[in-house]
Amino acid sequence: MKKIWFLAVLLIASISVSAQQYGLQEIVNGVYSSKGIKSVVSAPDGIHYYQMNDRSNALLKYEYETGNVVDTLFSTERARGCTFDTFQGFLVSPDEFRVIVYIDREQIYRRSFKANYYYYDVRRNLVRKLTENDSKQMIPTFSPDGKMLAYVIDNDIWLTKFDFDTESRVTNDGAFNKIINGATDWVYEEEFSTTRLMEFSPDNKLLAFVKTDESRVKEFSFDTFEQELYPGSYTYKYPKAGEENSTVGCYVYDVAAQTTRAMDVPLDDDGYMPRIKFTTDASQLAVMTLNRNQNRFDMYFVNPRSTVSKLILRDESKYYIDSELLSSIHFLPNQFTYISEKDGYSHIYIYGNTGALQKQLTTGSFDVTSLLAVDAASGVVYYQAADESPLQRNIYKATIDRGVVTKLSSNSGYNSATFSNNGKYFINNYTNSVTPTMITLHNSNGKLLRTLQTNEMVAQKVAQANFPAKEFITVPAADGTTQLNGWMIKPSSFDASKRYPVVMIQYSGPNSQQVLDRFGVDWYYALAEEGYIIASVDGRGTGARGEMFRKQTYLNLGVIESDDQIAAAKHFATLPYIDGNRIGIWGWSYGGYNVLMSMSRGGGAFKAGVAIAPVTDWRFYDTVYTERFMRTPQQNKIGYDNGSAIALANKLQGNLLLIHGTTDDNVHLQNSMEYTRALIGANKHFDMFMFPDKNHFISGGNSRMYLYNKVIDYYKRNL
Repeated sequence: MKKIWFLAVLLIASISVSAQQYGLQEIVNGVYSSKGIKSVVSAPDGIHYYQMNDRSNALLKYEYETGNVVDTLFSTERARGCTFDTFQGFLVSPDEFRVIVYIDREQIYRRSFKANYYYYDVRRNLVRKLTENDSKQMIPTFSPDGKMLAYVIDNDIWLTKFDFDTESRVTNDGAFNKIINGATDWVYEEEFSTTRLMEFSPDNKLLAFVKTDESRVKEFSFDTFEQELYPGSYTYKYPKAGEENSTVGCYVYDVAAQTTRAMDVPLDDDGYMPRIKFTTDASQLAVMTLNRNQNRFDMYFVNPRSTVSKLILRDESKYYIDSELLSSIHFLPNQFTYISEKDGYSHIYIYGNTGALQKQLTTGSFDVTSLLAVDAASGVVYYQAADESPLQRNIYKATIDRGVVTKLSSNSGYNSATFSNNGKYFINNYTNSVTPTMITLHNSNGKLLRTLQTNEMVAQKVAQANFPAKEFITVPAADGTTQLNGWMIKPSSFDASKRYPVVMIQYSGPNSQQVLDRFGVDWYYALAEEGYIIASVDGRGTGARGEMFRKQTYLNLGVIESDDQIAAAKHFATLPYIDGNRIGIWGWSYGGYNVLMSMSRGGGAFKAGVAIAPVTDWRFYDTVYTERFMRTPQQNKIGYDNGSAIALANKLQGNLLLIHGTTDDNVHLQNSMEYTRALIGANKHFDMFMFPDKNHFISGGNSRMYLYNKVIDYYKRNL
């Protein structure tokens, strides 16, 4: 009996010891990361969905309700004339008679890509190349009846009519680094999250598109090494703050007449046109515009035949209009939805097609964070909200006529949802700080139909690893009155009688959030096991706490954000188990920028910091993002000067590791080079590391493992 008891104790002890020996390699390799499901695309009826099979050689049609396969729309093994074994993505026509698949995907920027597309005729079981053009194609777009497909080749729009087996060229002026038709330039893609500005009319007779002229936008170049004897270079158009933007115009192509008209839409020469969309009426093309300061949003209804426009909606702010709100516009037969911050929080509003406000659908001291879907037939809107806590998200539906709100998500934590066409079903992703993502399928009333992914194996591995708990905390802001949300992770061997160094993990950018009730195991858990406390604080300017909270950094980026990280560091220094002389800070991109600002403005609050791919002066960053929060350098010289890490380089205190990828097309290496110049001029010693031919994400191969090992080692040696 004693022997059995001894063996049991020994077994428990061995499990306990091994449980605390998780390593960085497992974290980086995704051993503890939640697994997702293959991309699901709703069919037009909202009752079925499309999904590639596991071998990526067939496209299957499923029933939402049961999960049963009801049809195989395309198979490389069965299709006549198929010359490839697998494919990378697909597009299905609204009538399901045609399928477009692609191979040889070639990434352009963050979201855009071009590929070789193939057309599959479902009824004839025949596949062929979409076009005989040698260049790859982009953004294929079906007409509503499925009989035509528009796409872009080398910045020009082409149109295929399937019934007649013809291909025609819609535009002829497309040119690299000059004219773009239908697609978008770098800054539109990066900051407006759109790669396509091209839409068919509901009656299939017209094709509307935006023409972008980037001829006057200055080019930016960087070296590409790629283990070549003579390095190459990459050059593209990148408008920096205060510099010239692309000019844009809206055009409509008449398919039958083969003529193109310019739409008469009021827009400043340096204004933006981030969205176009037909209403349910073919005579009403909605063209959405922002002025360059992005504090005025206008939506016009344009008659595509007369070209005459009418202002339907104007939303103005003393700060800025978040362009993400434009995605909340959904058109019903006589109404449309829109999220505005006009009452101090982001809420859903219902407008008539004349532009008259009909009602505010949601109210309260919370933010609606996304409008997910609209069921026009039943008059129901589906949305996500941070109503119970800024750290959490819930899914709701509301009836437009009566405003009845129903909660659809049942678990407390972070819920995100993807709805089928017209909102008949939705796939919910649920997580909280201790639960890997659970993916479930529900009907429009929230009833659970099926569980698609439990992540049970990940949960078991996490439990075995015995990660320290993430404790949610509040910390006073620098203004002395505001309470900031945060979290803290203590080492597994934490002893309250000892004092520990702290590394603060932050991003701090406008409307961002690091402090959320959702699961994630990142590199800093490995640092915690080295005897460090890890903490994160969302300062003023971050999201889900109303317009005033997130926009108070307006015109002064870097000041309040660094003030709050400094205040948080000083607060941590007062805690009995923290060594106030050993506080570090870490950040990537905007977070890297705030590392530099905090270490320069903190008066020695931070002993060590790591800044990865940081902006060092907002004059180096792009127009759309920077000017949204800062206006132009010409308008706001003081704000740019006060928010320049370069200007404050002579005040840097603490040990700094600066890291950058050499082919970062987003935050250019120029930022770190000029910051280095300033540090040298100020006789400030620091450490720097570059990743050759790596972009803003510094990923691929052994890059992430190498990066995080270097970061952990740096803190161990300098904190």
